[in-house]
Amino acid sequence: MKSSRPQLVYLVFGSETYHQEAVFSIASALAWLRETPDAAIDIQVFSDNPKPYEKLPVRVRPLDEATRRRWCEPHGYHFRAKHVALRTVLQESEIALLIDTDTFFHCSPVKLFERVQPGALLCNDAYTHYGNNKENLLYSALASSLKERGLADDQMMLLNSGVIGLHQQDAQVLDRSIALIDELFPHARGAYTLEEFCLSVAAYRTLEIRKCPDLIHHYWSRKQLFRAKVQAWVRKHVTQPTRPAALDDTHRVSARLPRPPRCQRMLYKLITLALPAHLRQFIREILYGCYEHPNEFDRACGPVWWEKALQNQKERVGKPVCRHMLEHWFTHGLVKLILGRRRTAIHQHLLNSPSK
Repeated sequence: MKSSRPQLVYLVFGSETYHQEAVFSIASALAWLRETPDAAIDIQVFSDNPKPYEKLPVRVRPLDEATRRRWCEPHGYHFRAKHVALRTVLQESEIALLIDTDTFFHCSPVKLFERVQPGALLCNDAYTHYGNNKENLLYSALASSLKERGLADDQMMLLNSGVIGLHQQDAQVLDRSIALIDELFPHARGAYTLEEFCLSVAAYRTLEIRKCPDLIHHYWSRKQLFRAKVQAWVRKHVTQPTRPAALDDTHRVSARLPRPPRCQRMLYKLITLALPAHLRQFIREILYGCYEHPNEFDRACGPVWWEKALQNQKERVGKPVCRHMLEHWFTHGLVKLILGRRRTAIHQHLLNSPSK
């Protein structure tokens, strides 16, 4: 018997970072579900590690290595497993929505499920026409063949699959996307986004495309900054992730980039003008990570700004940044004056940074 309760689905395996993201995303969903207390929604997590979810009201579905490998066959393409997981749930439930771990909610998940109707595909976003993407590997490798077969043309919208929501009666679109992944993978030249592309092709002309960037934040861009916020929340609330204070704090992890205010950025520009030209932009970017945000989760992003500053400096100088170069920069008299007591901690952090 199929369940009529909407299913919010996560697929999580591998690095601890992905599990941290998933735990926060689930907590964000639970926080906003308080606004719709009568909602009947289930949360499922397909995972290779059930431990991070023990204190959350979710159904954990064990994902062993053999199953995960089978879901990624025949080419070992790991994003194929997303479509298989959702297809599995839709065999049991009328409505299901698979959401990536690097997401959090702006409202109750009920509002997303309201957009999942028969004949429609809910995705995170539809960002451009296929024909506007002619420099992309997937265009040069596949466009002519897909057009000849009547599967896609330049007007097809390319979808972002951070969210995939479907009614059970439209589950066959996943069968088509899986078949396309298997067929096109050898010709896609390792394209990272093949899974999204195949979903776009499978749904083209058959389903209405609905979007939801107004309802969630998918932090696929500037990911390290948002991960720093999320990890600060996890460190604070890992032992009691569903207590009211923890759920309230999910709202304080905002979709805004944690940059200093404009006036502060102007001040940084002024005080670095006296530095040698090759250090000005570097120290300005370092100072972004020194700003004392009133929001504790924004403050947690400081080391990410420092690492990004070092990565940008590496690109400017055109070579890896060695220990000697860092020592020279951080012992400059004006740098010592500008950074003050923070200088030693920043220097030590960057000495251990993989961005060097």
